Formats: sequence, structure tokens, C-alpha cells
Amino acid sequence: MKSKAFGSNVLLLITAMIWGFAFVAQRVGMNYVGPFTFNAVRFALGSLSLVPLALYFSKNKNVIGGEQAEYPILGLVLRGGLAGLVLFAGASLQQVGLVYTTAGKAGFITGLYVVIVPVIWMVLGQKSGISTWVGALTAAVGLYFLSISEAFTIEFGDFLEIIGAFFWASHVILIGIFSRKSDPIILSLIQFAFCSFFSFITAFAVETITIASLADAAVPILYGGLCSVGIAYTLQVVAQRNAHPAHAAILLSLESVFAAIGGWLLLSEILSTRSKIGCALMFFGMLVSQIRKKEAKNSTLSESDVVSG
Repeated sequence: MKSKAFGSNVLLLITAMIWGFAFVAQRVGMNYVGPFTFNAVRFALGSLSLVPLALYFSKNKNVIGGEQAEYPILGLVLRGGLAGLVLFAGASLQQVGLVYTTAGKAGFITGLYVVIVPVIWMVLGQKSGISTWVGALTAAVGLYFLSISEAFTIEFGDFLEIIGAFFWASHVILIGIFSRKSDPIILSLIQFAFCSFFSFITAFAVETITIASLADAAVPILYGGLCSVGIAYTLQVVAQRNAHPAHAAILLSLESVFAAIGGWLLLSEILSTRSKIGCALMFFGMLVSQIRKKEAKNSTLSESDVVSG
């Protein structure tokens, strides 16, 4: 059992690394195409890449665990459409924000959803422990050091990423509710398709799409669509069969660290000492926010984390 848990932790670490480096791919891709075009093609590929996984699990329903309570098709499409709309908002803000900020900073700010989710649940009436408050306050202080300058100004890109973090958090909560009575993989496939649809509409309205530009951006788009969604999502589903929920949450939150490493290695992004302190505090806040009481041990991590990268 320990060997299975160790193997699962390794897969989750690889997942976090894929998602972290996706921020680099997203930033590079926009050297050739607009942010909405990038997301449109990326999520279309992501949706298509989940088709084999959906077909496989539809024949092996017990692999994920538990029986799938099926919604009528219309209800499932409506839920997937709503989740896709919120995902479109979060992904668009993230992608446009990357035009004006670094991959490393975007990764850490996006990771705030890990802290925001329990805070939202608390506002909605769910009890939260002291760890939620400590994590949220620590992350907030870290965000101040990372994004607020000594002149009390904030970069436009960081501001967009902060707003986006709230949409990511809302998306996590939506998927957490919807996936209780429907196949999370099918739900993700539908929401990715809707996100791509909304992105295509926006891209045709405000951007110029050419075959040449798509060809130039092929590598980062393929990475963002197939690796970040298809491969990483599959690894997450497989790994969480044997991983401890708390360990899974911590390992997946390393996504922000890998985003900073990827930005440094591949884009020569350098964080100031002030920013590094902010990143460290934010990451500590993310870890603390995952501490739960003993009765929450058997809870499962939300499947919606797939879209964080």
C-alpha cells in the first residue's frame, strides 16, 4: 500500500510540474497568437484529448470509485455550459494577464484559488478551522509583497490574475457541486468544449486568426491542450485512487513553484527579493489552508483542479 501511495505521489508531482510549465507555454504562445485564440484552440484540444479517457471510464465505472448517477443530457450540458462560462472568464483573465506579467507571478497568483475556495465556503455557511484564516492572511501578505510595489501600485497583469483567481475558485466550487452526481470526466470534457466555443467567438470578434500564426504557436498550444489537460488530467485521476487527499492538495499546489522555475529557466524571468518573499509567504499560506480536521481525512480533492494549469 505504501508503494502505491508513493507511486501516486510521484504522479501528482509530475502533474504539478506539467501544469506549472504550462504557464510558460501560455506566455510563449502569445508571441504568435492572441490570448483568446490561444485558449480557443487549447481547450478544443483539451476537450478532444479527454474523449478516450471518457470512453474508457464509461466502461469501467468503478475505476474512479462509486457509481455514476446520470443526469439527463440537457441537464449535464447546462451544467457543463455554466462551468465552461466561468472557466472561460478565469482562463481569459489569466491569459490576458500573462501579456503583462511573468509566468512565475501568474502561477503564484492563480494558486490563490486554493486559499479562496475554503474562504468562500465559509462565507456560504460551512465551518472552517483556524488554518483557513491563517492560510488566507498569510497568502494575502504574500500577495502584497509579490504584486504591490512600495509606491502602493499594482501591475495591470497582476490585477487581472487576482480577479481571475476568484473565478478559478468559483469554478472549483461549481465543479465540486456538479461532479457529485455526474461523471467528472464527461463534465470536464463538456466544459472545456464550451470554454473553447466562448473563446472562439471572442477571438473572431477582437483578434485576427491565421493559419500561419497558429502554425508558429503549435508547440505551446499542443503543450497547453494535450499535456496540461489530457496527460495531466489522466495522471491526476489515476494518482488520486491511492493518494491521501491532503498530500494530493499539497503536491498539486507545487504548480505555482514549477511555474516560477519554468519562467526562470526558459524565459529568464528573475524575481526580486521582495517578490521571492511574497512567493514564499503565498506558498506557505496555500499549504496551511489545506490543513483539515481528522474527520475530513476521507474527503476527496476536487476534480476541478485539472484546469488550474
